[in-house]
Amino acid sequence: MPTAIAVTSSDLVLPPHDRQTPPAVVLRSLESLEDSTTGMHALIEQHGYVIALYPASAPAGVGRRLHAVRSVLESDRIALLGLDLPPLGLALLAQQLRQLSACDFSPGVLASSARLLAHYIYAGAQLTSVARLDRVPVSLRSHAKSWVPGAQFAVLATPRPQLVRVGQGDLTGPEFGTRMLVAPGQLPADWVTGTLAPAWRVQGVATVPLPAESARWWGTGKLAEFAAGLHDVSVLYQLVSSVRREECHWCGLELIGDRCGFCAAPLSPGPSRSNGLPKAAARAASSVRALPRGAV
Repeated sequence: MPTAIAVTSSDLVLPPHDRQTPPAVVLRSLESLEDSTTGMHALIEQHGYVIALYPASAPAGVGRRLHAVRSVLESDRIALLGLDLPPLGLALLAQQLRQLSACDFSPGVLASSARLLAHYIYAGAQLTSVARLDRVPVSLRSHAKSWVPGAQFAVLATPRPQLVRVGQGDLTGPEFGTRMLVAPGQLPADWVTGTLAPAWRVQGVATVPLPAESARWWGTGKLAEFAAGLHDVSVLYQLVSSVRREECHWCGLELIGDRCGFCAAPLSPGPSRSNGLPKAAARAASSVRALPRGAV
């Protein structure tokens, strides 16, 4: 069985691209510690390893429960990854890991690839107000414009924060082929699908339900969230496999990047690494960025 990819909410589970994509596991955070522990133990018995993704913005109790379960089980086969991605971006990352879990990557490489893949997810939202937005830098001028009736803003949270007023600026999009997910909230997604998607030359647009966490993450329920990223499993495979693999000095698992996804032990610094990732990661990143718009 492939490594289990788990999330903390059912609205973070996107439909699979094909029959080869394994399903995600939903960890019910409202269950008792005993039930949560029993469920996690069953996952380990069935899959061998579990990679659990949860929003870094989630209430503190979510992360504490997951760490408590791992402590009770005393297991080194559970990777807990709290990621600072918007909810729809996190759902997209979970889908990408599900695709890769069906490939021949070891659990350690799969878990540590989450940080690499997150760099290629363009996640943002169209908002009617940025007055309560605290996860992306907002100028005083933009705050003031939030109170103007009819004002709307386009915000990019990752990979590089950006905020413009709709109709008065453009969001910098990916320079490689992507598929866009759109989740309308209390705001129609017409601008996202009719203006942003063509400007980014995406290879397809799919409408999905808005995650429950989105309104809290963006500071308003009047939004339309979007996330664009790599969707072809062969491209994802090439990106991850092109990065140099190391061995974790603490738990012995394979990893890419500078930190083990399972035990979180950092990789000892060396001359072959820079900016927190091996140079191979930089070469892989350059290769992907070099793809022309609309191409994979």
